[in-house]
Amino acid sequence: MFADHIKAETTETAPGLAERVSWRVRLSVGLLLVLAVAVVLISNRWLTERFEESTRNRSDVRLALYSGNLVSELQRTSVVPLLLTRDPDLITALRDGNFSRTSAKLIALQSEIGVASIRLLDADGRVVGATNRNILGTSYRSEPYFVDAQRTNETIFTSAPREAGGYDFTYSRALRADGKVRGVIVVSVDLLKYERAWSGLQDAVVVTNSEGTVILTTVSSWRGRALADALAVAPPASGLARAFQAMTDWVRARPDAVVNGEPMMRTEARIPFRGWRIVTFTDHAQVREKVNGILALEIMAFAILMSISFYFLSRRAWSRSISLQRESADLRQLNARLQREIAEREKVEANLQVAEQTLEQSSKLAVLGEMSAAVSHELNQPLAAMKTYLAGARLLLQRRRPEEALSSFQRIDDLIERMGAITRQLKSYARKGGEAFEPVDLRLCVSSALAMMEPQLKSRVVKITRGMPRQQVMVMADRIRLEQVIINLLRNALDAIKDVRAPRIDLLLSAGETATLTVRDNGHGITDLDNLFEPFYTTKKPGEGVGLGLAISSGIVTDLGGRLTARNGEGGGAVFEMQLPILGKEQAAAE
Repeated sequence: MFADHIKAETTETAPGLAERVSWRVRLSVGLLLVLAVAVVLISNRWLTERFEESTRNRSDVRLALYSGNLVSELQRTSVVPLLLTRDPDLITALRDGNFSRTSAKLIALQSEIGVASIRLLDADGRVVGATNRNILGTSYRSEPYFVDAQRTNETIFTSAPREAGGYDFTYSRALRADGKVRGVIVVSVDLLKYERAWSGLQDAVVVTNSEGTVILTTVSSWRGRALADALAVAPPASGLARAFQAMTDWVRARPDAVVNGEPMMRTEARIPFRGWRIVTFTDHAQVREKVNGILALEIMAFAILMSISFYFLSRRAWSRSISLQRESADLRQLNARLQREIAEREKVEANLQVAEQTLEQSSKLAVLGEMSAAVSHELNQPLAAMKTYLAGARLLLQRRRPEEALSSFQRIDDLIERMGAITRQLKSYARKGGEAFEPVDLRLCVSSALAMMEPQLKSRVVKITRGMPRQQVMVMADRIRLEQVIINLLRNALDAIKDVRAPRIDLLLSAGETATLTVRDNGHGITDLDNLFEPFYTTKKPGEGVGLGLAISSGIVTDLGGRLTARNGEGGGAVFEMQLPILGKEQAAAE
């Protein structure tokens, strides 16, 4: 067929044949080039936006993990000074001036607790015990963590720059005995281990304090400087470099930041600790490599289509065969380049799989950090009550009233048993099973929770209104976990009415189809109901709460077969309702 067509074409003049073939070739090539350019430009923009979005999402996940790890380490270490200030051996050593065994004890505690270092300073600021024996006798009386700790009964957090570079992060607390400050315990937080872990990543990671100063970073030259100053870079020095930069800007989106002359995507998040923020910078080249891999496939497809068009045109015009050979040679070179790009893309995909495995491991570490934060949150209430009872017992012993002091010690013993029960239940909660349910009178749980909150209620003038039925309100539950929920609701109510002139809390228990406990306060109400039960969501200031109380309470009520809801009252304030399945008379008799 093609041979007959060629024979017919030979009857035409050579100039007419060449002119018509040349016109068709130019039209076909022009249409293919216009289509290819349009598809490549549209694909480039769409793929760039899509891969940038996925890269930002992965950066957000990493930031959440990094932030959780930092907060978990800080919260875990913040409890250590409080525990050490109650150590009788350290108090006795400071009182008697005998420090022969102090350093050995601190070294043993360091290996057990897992902190960076521990130092014991006497009242003059001199190191009398330390995990690093080389600093014994050194004076730190002018350091902020020593001076500030003596002025308050709370734990003080301090971040100070080192002389050799970097920052020292410490928690300090005064040791008091007989009404005097006997010394200061200083515990260092090892946050540089996270900086070393981040240094193995391609992204640049920066942590800034509330003033915007870089305190942790994978770029050593940025440390101690304002982030805006660290990111300031000069334009390319040579005219050739500026021309090259202007020529390549059209293929990539406007960068969020420029680091060392390279465009970067910036992702940042807030760390719920003293106004800290964490920022990552991801190189745009990572997105560009993925986009180029797909664009190369599109270019190859258009190249193949163009070669096919040239092939059929060459069959109709044998004089164009030499041009077809040259195009085929170009196509082979393009194919070779495409193979190299495909190989590079496969390498990038392999690196991505390794990064996903690392992300999975980091997720496991974040879960461990969340559990440790939950344990710290749930033990704060018994620890606060124990501190109050210890102060009362000390006052009773000074007044020679040992019988009443024994009553306080018995309450402390009950609190210790309660703390053990809480830790055992958190362990069973982590296993998602093994709860010991039994019939429980909800009225007794409310009374026990109010007794637990007695020190906080006595310290403030709060009107408590209780509405309880005379008959028992029996539910199937774990008594300790149920009291834990009620205590969390009372504690949140106390926090909500601390600035109210006439604070009031109403407790209403009713028994119908379900057992309903209503806790109402006359505070300012709830501003964000949607995120109220989310973990780590809190409206409190840094250091006053981590946002786990309501999340844990909601999980406990759900495990008991009920639900915990919140709303704003019509007359103001917040209203929390806990609904639990009521235990029928027949089931109660069987139990």
